[in-house]
Amino acid sequence: MRMLGAAGLAVLSAVLSGTAARADIVSAVQGNDTGGIISYNLVGVADVRTIAIEHCAQYGKVVKLLGVQATYGGYISFSCRWVPYGATERPLRVGY
Repeated sequence: MRMLGAAGLAVLSAVLSGTAARADIVSAVQGNDTGGIISYNLVGVADVRTIAIEHCAQYGKVVKLLGVQATYGGYISFSCRWVPYGATERPLRVGY
């Protein structure tokens, strides 16, 4: 029985060592219904304001850009807010 357990552990170790770890891949946008961050690497490549607007529109909210950390590895932060007072329409919902 011990030999079977040791063989199973050896096979499991071989299988797990053959797979690559993907800890270095992070999506460009991280957030939820209250806001989020966008990687600063997208500046000049994509329209970061549109990315933030689409993210907040998924929750029926509008975006407010908060700040920029303009360094390597920095982020652009934004907040998702309810439709401003006096607005009669909800923001457009963007589908993927």
